[in-house]
Amino acid sequence: MERVQFEQEQMLSELKDLVEKNIFTQAEVKQILKKRTHFETLLVRRIPRRSDFLRYAAYEMSLEQLRRKRVERLKIPKSLHSISDYALVRRQFQIFERALKRFKGDVGLWIQYIEVAKREGARALVGRITARALQLHPTTPSLYIMAASHELTHLSPSAARTLLQRGLRLNADSVDMWREYVRMELGFIETLRRRWQVLGISVSGSSKSLDDEPVAVAEDITSAVGMDGGGGAMVVDEEGEMEPTEKAAEQKDGEGEAARKAIMDGAIVKSAMSSAASALPKVELFESLDTLIRGYPVSLALRTSLLDYLHDLLREALPNDASAIKMHATRRLNDLVSLEAKDILDSEDFVDALRGANDEMTSALHNTASSSLALAREYTVFVLEWHDKLATNESLRSYLVATLQSAARRSAHPSPLRTAHLQLLRAAGPSASEEYKAKVLKQARKYTAVGGASDPTLWLERLNTERAFAPSADEVDKAWAEARRCVRSADPREVENVWVWGFLFWLDPEGEEIKKTFENLLRESMRDASLQHVHETLLLRYIPTVLYRRPGAGGPADPAQRKRALTRVASAYLPSSIVWAAAFGCEARRDASSTEPGAGASTDVLSAVYGWWRGKEPVTATLAWASWLLEARQGHEASKVVERAGADLDEGARQELRRKWKERLDKAGTEREAMDEHEDEDL
Repeated sequence: MERVQFEQEQMLSELKDLVEKNIFTQAEVKQILKKRTHFETLLVRRIPRRSDFLRYAAYEMSLEQLRRKRVERLKIPKSLHSISDYALVRRQFQIFERALKRFKGDVGLWIQYIEVAKREGARALVGRITARALQLHPTTPSLYIMAASHELTHLSPSAARTLLQRGLRLNADSVDMWREYVRMELGFIETLRRRWQVLGISVSGSSKSLDDEPVAVAEDITSAVGMDGGGGAMVVDEEGEMEPTEKAAEQKDGEGEAARKAIMDGAIVKSAMSSAASALPKVELFESLDTLIRGYPVSLALRTSLLDYLHDLLREALPNDASAIKMHATRRLNDLVSLEAKDILDSEDFVDALRGANDEMTSALHNTASSSLALAREYTVFVLEWHDKLATNESLRSYLVATLQSAARRSAHPSPLRTAHLQLLRAAGPSASEEYKAKVLKQARKYTAVGGASDPTLWLERLNTERAFAPSADEVDKAWAEARRCVRSADPREVENVWVWGFLFWLDPEGEEIKKTFENLLRESMRDASLQHVHETLLLRYIPTVLYRRPGAGGPADPAQRKRALTRVASAYLPSSIVWAAAFGCEARRDASSTEPGAGASTDVLSAVYGWWRGKEPVTATLAWASWLLEARQGHEASKVVERAGADLDEGARQELRRKWKERLDKAGTEREAMDEHEDEDL
């Protein structure tokens, strides 16, 4: 507690000054001292928490805000500086310093400290903090970005460039670092352009600008490209010929003019983008840089030049990447849409851009070098996206649908293209004619009858088409049965989606037919060992949907019926431990306050489920059953359950069961104490 006493003594002078200035009253100062003592006591614990430091710092911040408002209201002259003017801010910094001694590895704490120092205008302190943070966390890109931003804010681009370049050497795989580096170079170009404009320096090289500000030009070019700028002395001989010194001066002027033009044309930014593309050839990087350049306030000519160069790098670095092909193909489209001009979607330029993007993507799709399943999916995303945007232009929508159908016939990976084609054909909905519905149904059945008929996504679209356009329910059921026989996928969830499709979109959850359908599917899924995951998913849906639905909707009305139904599940459908856990949860959560017959959980049913569950997962099942008994105020019986189960386990499982049961008892005791304390407070 000596540290707490020491901190209290350090507060006296500032608190006294606050009272003398009438900013706080004596009672308020006592409250401040009490609050600070509480926080200081928390900080000197053997194992302090990070949250204690943050709450303490937040309290000091709010106190400083209150002090400033009262100073403003009291109109205290700013010339009368005293210790209370800076003591509260200094204490915030001290709290963060103490926190960082304990939690040096917490990057978030460093960032919070930097933000607080920035907000208080402590420029030198921010620099010191970021330097220390970077020494401890050299592979954290956000720290380099914050440090560089601080330097740029205080007009030190060379220091910001050095920081970012150092960070990129250690974090070359960071998209954020490369983006911020390019952003800094863009800002540097814009700063030079505005400065030269104010000084009257023209990139085209007017004599006035070069003669008036030779020193400024030299400094700017040197900092930008590392050249010596400025002009030499003009020396003329008797015959009017220029001396070598004059020729050298003209040559330097020419070099300086070329350097300035290169800078304004984005040479530095292009060099940065080239380095980024070499170090991190990923689509995410190019997308980030593309977004940055489009949104940065530079001239249209420079933006176009930079985007051209970026897309050249993209094609060189990722010639066969699906996302890169789409990004390059849609560049002109994005340029036009970004203009936000009225009726741009109906303009001739837009039609040409859309056709060009579509042709480029379909050409890549039919090229054996770049054709891939990923590219087929990217093309479907492109078509679906622009089909939605062109809601008022049926001609262009029809053009996209026709090219999609053509691509589906010729592509080596037709499944996603066929799926998207069916989705667009089905968009007509119930208002379509019977002839159109029959045509779409024929196309859907043709797609699932040829190659790729095992794809679950295509079959789901076929099923949705059947549900929307099929003339009878029997045809939908027939299609669903055919889909279950055909679908295969490396992802079990995709197969499961086909098997449960009918329960989500076709069958009435409270109808009589759903129970029979569930049981037929359960028997069907048991015939194939590869469908074990599907069988388990069906059981997990069958128990709450059929066995535990409302009695009025056909669910078992009394515990005896539920127990018989679960016994049938145990004997007929080979449930796993996950299924028994779900069944136990359904029974345990039954609402005892309901007026329906058989309301509330049944001890007899839970005991039976525990018996089946225990054979597969003894520790988890025993804990669940004993915990329910404990909550039902049958603690003695719960202890017996744990002891009997432990006797049948090996030593390791027995120790685990006892440890977890002890933790559960401790938790129950804590909850009971809290409840009793709450009841005492109410009294």
